[in-house]
Amino acid sequence: MTQSPWRGVPVAALAVLLAACGHKPPPAPAPPEVGVVTATASSIPVVDSYPGRLAATLTAQVRARVTGIVLQRVYKEGSDVKAGDVLFKIDPAPLEATLRAAQGQLAQAEATAANASLKAKRSKTLGAQGLLSTQDVDDAAAAAAEADAAVKSARANVKNAEISLGYATLRSPIAGRAGRANVTEGALVSPTDTNPLTTVQVIDPIYANFSQPMAELEKLRKAAKSGKLKLDAPDKAEVQLVLPDGSVYPHAGTLDFTDLAVDPATGAVDLRALIPNPGHTLLPGMFVKIRLTLGQLHGAIMLPQAAIQRDNESAFVFVVGTNDEIVEKRVALGEQRGAGWIVTGGLAAGDQVIVSGILKVHAGEKVQPIPSAPAASAAATATAG
Repeated sequence: MTQSPWRGVPVAALAVLLAACGHKPPPAPAPPEVGVVTATASSIPVVDSYPGRLAATLTAQVRARVTGIVLQRVYKEGSDVKAGDVLFKIDPAPLEATLRAAQGQLAQAEATAANASLKAKRSKTLGAQGLLSTQDVDDAAAAAAEADAAVKSARANVKNAEISLGYATLRSPIAGRAGRANVTEGALVSPTDTNPLTTVQVIDPIYANFSQPMAELEKLRKAAKSGKLKLDAPDKAEVQLVLPDGSVYPHAGTLDFTDLAVDPATGAVDLRALIPNPGHTLLPGMFVKIRLTLGQLHGAIMLPQAAIQRDNESAFVFVVGTNDEIVEKRVALGEQRGAGWIVTGGLAAGDQVIVSGILKVHAGEKVQPIPSAPAASAAATATAG
């Protein structure tokens, strides 16, 4: 006789097993939740950054134009001066003596000319009466003309002496900021000196010099030709400065100059910006970071950095497609802007891009999309950047 396999099993346990066999299987788990943002095409400013250096818009060297001893430095080093302000005084005594000597020579030449003129007149009268030979009359006229020429030469010498005496007072040729004096009182200066006595610089506005690689310039031109990018006119391109401490200079400038040739040593084109400097806080020689707004990139999409994935091939994003299934899309990236990336290709406006919960899902799976708040902040960051 065969024994039942349930023999010996408690009745209570059998009841539990039979009750369990009568229930339905548990429901399938709900699709995982993911945060999504809606891809929105817009015009985004194209901003490039370059290292640059500041320079004065105008620099005038103050040099000695006569030889002499410096008697006084009149201006205060590092102060603002006006055109015509006295900067240095050179000992005028030797120049005054030279002027007086020239004035004496002029007076002597004028007296000689007056006497020669009288002799020429008398000789002409006597010659007309036949009392003096024609040769004597001509000699008297020539002597009078020679005396007049000597007067003109003496007057020129006086004028030169007056000019030289004026050079004993050195004035600022332009309005600007006067730099450090390279000479002290008692120094002997001359026009042949290598170094100027000082320099005066105009620093409001001030120049910002920088270079742009030719490869970047060609890339921008191609983008502009394709219609994706609208470049600003050179005189309308906005320039902002980032100071050495990381702060942004409050006054924006404009692109002032673009060189017509490429530097063969660097492969870059030299550019220059004109920056307002009303408070004279910017000084020549300072190194700054230059932000140049080149134009507007049309049809670009700004995505948070968390949405961008990468593998050995390229960058890609996960998009919620039809029936809430995940679709992988390859994208072309522009530059990083703040907390996000500019996407220039591969996405369409209206795509629901996954930005959170990416690690727990795979392509082809169903998900439950939930709008993500950080989209607005990423777009704001892009615009501010």
